[in-house]
Amino acid sequence: MKNIVKIFLLMITPLLLLTACRNEVDRDWTSPEPSFTLYETTLGAMVLYPTMDQNPFILKWSNATSGSGPYSVVISTSEDFETKVELAKAETNTLTTTIGALNTAMLQAGLQPYASKTVYVRVERGTEVSNTVSFPVTTYPVAKPIITNPKSGDMLSLDGQNPLDEATTISWTDYDYGVSIQYLIEIAAAGSTDFQSLGSVKDNTTLKVSNYTLNEAALKAGLSPAVASNVDIRVTVTSASVGGTIMLVSDVVTFKLTPYQPAYKPFYIVGGGSAVGWDAPHAQLLYQNNEISEIYTYLENNGEFRFLGQQDWDPINYSLNATGIKDSYKYFTTWSANLEPSGSENIKFTGNSGMYKVTIDQNSRAITVTPSSLPTVPTNVYLVGSLNGWDANSALPMTQIGDGIFEYSIAIPDDAQFKFIGQQAWGDLEWGNIHKAGNSGFVGPKGDNDNIKYDGGGAMYTITLNVKMGTYKVTPQ
Repeated sequence: MKNIVKIFLLMITPLLLLTACRNEVDRDWTSPEPSFTLYETTLGAMVLYPTMDQNPFILKWSNATSGSGPYSVVISTSEDFETKVELAKAETNTLTTTIGALNTAMLQAGLQPYASKTVYVRVERGTEVSNTVSFPVTTYPVAKPIITNPKSGDMLSLDGQNPLDEATTISWTDYDYGVSIQYLIEIAAAGSTDFQSLGSVKDNTTLKVSNYTLNEAALKAGLSPAVASNVDIRVTVTSASVGGTIMLVSDVVTFKLTPYQPAYKPFYIVGGGSAVGWDAPHAQLLYQNNEISEIYTYLENNGEFRFLGQQDWDPINYSLNATGIKDSYKYFTTWSANLEPSGSENIKFTGNSGMYKVTIDQNSRAITVTPSSLPTVPTNVYLVGSLNGWDANSALPMTQIGDGIFEYSIAIPDDAQFKFIGQQAWGDLEWGNIHKAGNSGFVGPKGDNDNIKYDGGGAMYTITLNVKMGTYKVTPQ
């Protein structure tokens, strides 16, 4: 038995020696003995940030003992340099580069931004290597996010029948930062710099977007409903370091998007510069005719106003799509010269105080304010129509009950028609149902009105005209 063991040992020993030699060769190949000296260096700071980008980083070493050609300065995250990245080449025994270049090389070697890690540096020329120097360092990000969805050339048609359903998931790749970061996702008409927000996410690289959200942003960006248009999408990442805030913006990806025409929205005017004042529960609804919302109303010079989507401050507000306005309030893409943004929420009217026609085109998201043909508020108003035989000379004087507000109580039969005039005669001061005959509750001045029609059945009613608000109402007594 002893002889068998001896024979086995004799057979295995050469194999062990051979394996040991191979391991030694491998180790020499990845980490050969230094043949010249890389001198110790310092960064001056172990935490790097962009303001240091052009600061010099200098390495020096003794001359190699043999060989020729340039030196290669390499960086690795492991002491054995199994994986390495070239920082730079040098023809002499000195390399002068920048902290920015060093930072980029360390990121390429596998370091993550904002994470402290030891980095190893050595110099190579041919088969010769220097000794290794190492130091702990914290890098900063330089690469921008890369959008992976949508892809260039994709086509996306939004579904107006299911506005709250998911339209798409926007995704991108980026560093594993290891600290809290914020991403902002935006779109614009292709080639435009007027980007609209789709939303933001924290510490995530995807954003699910509904048909409604994407459609709203597309229309704010100026895209036409039911038309496939090229849009640019981008992602901006914001991160914080000891050196301050760093923002990196992805390259844009261009794809085709077809928005839809949303259901027409109600607009309520409110504000100190309007006839309503800052009284949201009494905000005045505009007259709506498909995509056009309009009203003849009073506006105050340098007064502020905006529009609500309801007779309440929340949830919907509309203002100019201008710098400084809250993103959720941005709506009007074009506006007349007598309007300008004011603060983060409101529209300022810069014209003279008086009566104006406010017109909103929901398809183009344009708002225009033009002078009314009757720019002042009357001091007297009279009722004329079938109720008095259409005799303007005996028109019925209405009682003023407020600033620009007049009323008259009378029995109204079926098929009654009437108007309001500013004198007991036919003349320029005249108001009737806006645009055409009917009972809309909105008045227009002479040249843009027709008779008010009302079936009263002979009962008593109070007719109220609010010239400043641009409205009238017929209330049963």
